[in-house]
Amino acid sequence: MSTDAIVLLKNDHKEILKNFRDFEKAGEKAYAAKGKLVDRIIELLTVHTYIENEVMYPRVRELLPEVEDDVLESYEEHHVADLLVMELALMKPEDERFAAKTTVLIENVRHHIEEEEDEWFPKVRAGLGRRVLQDLGADMLKARKKAPRRPSQPSALKKSIDAVIA
Repeated sequence: MSTDAIVLLKNDHKEILKNFRDFEKAGEKAYAAKGKLVDRIIELLTVHTYIENEVMYPRVRELLPEVEDDVLESYEEHHVADLLVMELALMKPEDERFAAKTTVLIENVRHHIEEEEDEWFPKVRAGLGRRVLQDLGADMLKARKKAPRRPSQPSALKKSIDAVIA
């Protein structure tokens, strides 16, 4: 298995996008299925944003100062997703705004993934090279083991607070 940081993040993206498509295909009144899918989406996004915020973004920002604006934008996009995730975690699938809120989350995260994969990842790959990306990936795999799975966990809450006061 590759420890290339970009490969790991793209694999996460594939799984996240698959769950988005499954949510969109679920019937309008498929509350149980949608609830399970949103729980899984919340877990995937909570873990993914944690490893990006804790490992990938700080290291890339340090090693490639020319992409700092991209990193700062990504932090803000994560913050928006975090807020939606926290709200969804408190909702029931039958709630009037559950599907709409999930749709907004999906749209925002899709945009973020497209920007990362089409614009940011190529710059990072060119600027860091294979060895550094493998080291970063190994650090991300370690961080994944201790990553929060729910937005209510303390390490996830800290991330959200840091986004506001940083």
